[in-house]
Amino acid sequence: MTYRLTNVRILTCRGDEVIEKGEVLFDETGIVEVGEQVNFKEYTCLEIDGTGMTVLPGLMDSHVHLGMDASADPFDSMRNDGPEDLAFKAVQQGYDFLKCGITSVRNLGTRYNVDIAYRNAVSARGINGPRVFAAGSPIVMTGGHGHVMAIEADGCDEVRKAARSQLKAGADLLKVMATGGVLTKGNEPGATQFSEEELRCVCQEAEKVSKTTAAHTIGTEGIKNAIRAGVTTIEHAYLLDEEAVELMLKKGTYLVPTLLAPRLILDKPGTVPDYMISKVQRIIEDHKVSFQMAHQAGVPIAAGTDAGTPFNLPGLLVDELALMIEYGMTPYEAIHSATLAGAKAVKMEQVLGSVEKGKRADLIIVNGSPLEEIECLREPAYVFIDGRMLHKNVTSEKITKELKV
Repeated sequence: MTYRLTNVRILTCRGDEVIEKGEVLFDETGIVEVGEQVNFKEYTCLEIDGTGMTVLPGLMDSHVHLGMDASADPFDSMRNDGPEDLAFKAVQQGYDFLKCGITSVRNLGTRYNVDIAYRNAVSARGINGPRVFAAGSPIVMTGGHGHVMAIEADGCDEVRKAARSQLKAGADLLKVMATGGVLTKGNEPGATQFSEEELRCVCQEAEKVSKTTAAHTIGTEGIKNAIRAGVTTIEHAYLLDEEAVELMLKKGTYLVPTLLAPRLILDKPGTVPDYMISKVQRIIEDHKVSFQMAHQAGVPIAAGTDAGTPFNLPGLLVDELALMIEYGMTPYEAIHSATLAGAKAVKMEQVLGSVEKGKRADLIIVNGSPLEEIECLREPAYVFIDGRMLHKNVTSEKITKELKV
């Protein structure tokens, strides 16, 4: 099916380009043409009147956990789940992401490599879901953060073998835990876990096959170890300092701050375990300061929610973007972090992340202008992946006619 979108505001996410009234022609092969007017004479099209609407690239949540249930203690829940339980949850979560205009997710840890199997099912069109960049099981030190869903490894030889086993399983990227974390009982969030040398071994294995890497980081030394080791993205980064920011700028390391996740934990006092509350209370203000420091310095930032953590349901990316704006980003910068910046963080910017001729037709169409009100993104009218309409939240009259030439 070929679609011609007319009378629509186009937020290309290529630079700060906005076409206030334009057209987009696209199909399952990709975006055919973009501009104030497009040449559709050679096509049989379905026309969508985009009056009062904005089209932009599908959103990308760069930090999710498919199969984690967003309960008060999701690691405890996951401990008792088998692969089929996690797969069932992942399928439902995929539908929820789609309804919210999230057409791509970067999954940074799921037990049994369920996210890899889910990605394959989506790619084969066996089920509808977002485009998945899957890390499978993360790599942690023995007893490290998230060990319930991870491969435990110690020393360079074991870490290399773990990295290679994940690549053999089909991982798109490798996830490592460089520090302790909030959700793991007995872990100190800021404590260094893997050494810089161990982290470098993982990065080297990924680089050999042109894959990316992501490191869970909270404490300052663990952040620096991960950056120096060569990770592609650091996640969370509650305790940045000036040296860490300078290293990120020098290395081109991306930050995925997940500002929303700790806020959701504190919003539900008396429900999550006390040890999580006390950890978050000690570091949450540092998290805000670290994000602002990185943003003001020009560190590249991709948006991620940490979906699956307590009360962090699929589809809350707009809440993450709203926090980014509250902490100093412009609306355009926030949207960029959830589109082209996310694509760059997985080295897919040549085919995803902007509305350009030749790119894949992962598109969302929303009422109003998200540059004026970020909430416009919350309930998209149309969601397309690879030119296929996978969600619609409008009356059929918006699709005006079939044009036969």
